[in-house]
Amino acid sequence: MSVLVKKAEAQLQTAIENAIKKAQAACQLPEAELLPIKTEIPADRKNGDYSTNAAMAHAKAFRMPPVKIAGAIMENLELDGTYFEKCECAGAGFLNFTLSEKYYSDILCDVIEKGEKYGHSDLFKGKRALVEFVSANPTGPMHVGNARGGAMGDCLSEVLSWAGYETEREFYINDGGNQIEKFGLSLDIRYRQHFGDPIEMPEDSYHGQDIIDHAENFAGIYGDKYINASEEERRNALVNYALPLNIEGLERDLLKYKIKYDTWFRESTLHNSGAAKRVVDLLTEKGYTYESEGALWFRAEQFGCDKDFVLKRSNGFYTYIVPDIAYHYNKLQERSFDLAVDILGADHHGYVPRLKAALTALGINPDRLQVVLMQMVRLVKDGEVIKASKRSGKAITLVTLLEEVPIDAARFFFNMREANSHCDFDLDLAVEESSQNPVYYCQYAHARICSIFRKMEENGTVLSDEVQLKEGLLTHETEKELIRFIASLTGETEAAAKLLDPSKLTRYAVDLATCFHKFYNSCHCDIDDEGLKTARLTLCKATAITLKNVLGLLKVDAPEKM
Repeated sequence: MSVLVKKAEAQLQTAIENAIKKAQAACQLPEAELLPIKTEIPADRKNGDYSTNAAMAHAKAFRMPPVKIAGAIMENLELDGTYFEKCECAGAGFLNFTLSEKYYSDILCDVIEKGEKYGHSDLFKGKRALVEFVSANPTGPMHVGNARGGAMGDCLSEVLSWAGYETEREFYINDGGNQIEKFGLSLDIRYRQHFGDPIEMPEDSYHGQDIIDHAENFAGIYGDKYINASEEERRNALVNYALPLNIEGLERDLLKYKIKYDTWFRESTLHNSGAAKRVVDLLTEKGYTYESEGALWFRAEQFGCDKDFVLKRSNGFYTYIVPDIAYHYNKLQERSFDLAVDILGADHHGYVPRLKAALTALGINPDRLQVVLMQMVRLVKDGEVIKASKRSGKAITLVTLLEEVPIDAARFFFNMREANSHCDFDLDLAVEESSQNPVYYCQYAHARICSIFRKMEENGTVLSDEVQLKEGLLTHETEKELIRFIASLTGETEAAAKLLDPSKLTRYAVDLATCFHKFYNSCHCDIDDEGLKTARLTLCKATAITLKNVLGLLKVDAPEKM
């Protein structure tokens, strides 16, 4: 939460504690150990801006009715010098506190002073985080699930940065294992077919047009040079040609989607450097492996897993999880990130405990690895679920999706729900220019504020860069509600970072736009009262800063005109 919100809450805690101690010293309350003072924001602001059940909580310790305790607290309560102006008792002893006008004016001054940094926090300052997301199979184009993972991972990275982490983004390139062997096989067959070989494609190979195009282009460059080469040489040549092109394509498409990675980490480096072998050797040295039926097993049950699992098969090849263990050991041990976050499909739920068990065995705190499991995406058009592009008749990829909807809408829509919620992406709504479209709704709020300032300037009113805000002018409930909501941004940032849930900021943007529209419909800025006009324009400016910052976190434009 913002510094001022924290300051106000700390002042309230201290004031209540001091009032109880003062009442005890005056023998109005008996001597007893004070319990922790809890304050909260009431659901209905008519009951005050903050409330506490301190009187009820101490009834047993003080052996007094809560109402009498509340009366003693109120009698000894000192609010001078705090952000609170009054306290009232309600019900069986609830104490309700009302914020002062200075609080509201100081919040606006704080927003304008911090500018583009408003909403940031030092909560995790000094810590480093690595977010690995998308990591799509490099043997083909990215699908809509990758589009959701991309939006979530990129926004989460930004949230962690806002919360104080030194954050890096990473793409893990699966350029080893079965999928690369299948890739080479598929390219090989298409290349041979090009030169008349009647060989058929196996059902479980890659049948996409991209494989045909790669084989054709390879043949255009090298002709039949590799037809009579060994199968290994031919497939290696084809993979070495096609894989870099695919990776370049992934990087190009993700940049179009406003995602830029700090690192592209290749799985093959774990094999070539011996890192995969080293983690298996380490586990063996620690006594956490055993041999059975020619295979090497990890004692996973010892670390809470439902069963042990194989690290090295009887044929001498490592299982898929070994390079993954080595990769996360590299992140947390060798590169010393305090936090490693993976965004994975929900089908990985059984994989996570295995990975954490291996890290624990290697001496790494498994809590330093946090995995966000993401549910599936369904594309909806005309009220029906669709699986293919009308243009090509093929599965919709990230590229074809961005041909259908604006990038801002795609990033916003994919980040509107928690990762563990299924995502229905409404293609019609994403392009609709109405208040029903949440991204349009937020952008329109920002454009409306900019329009207000343009009209004011046309009429000769220019808001000074120096904030000169008189207290006690912004008294309308929609004004106060908007300021209170603006004040909550930093707290939302911290909560989103702790929960690894960037969708909290997307929802915040929508709710902020709603608060502004309510204010706009109730309070006019073009009025004769110069003091109130300036105060309301200052509130508009603070709203614009806040909204632009949040949309910027989501990498969504904040237009000045629409």
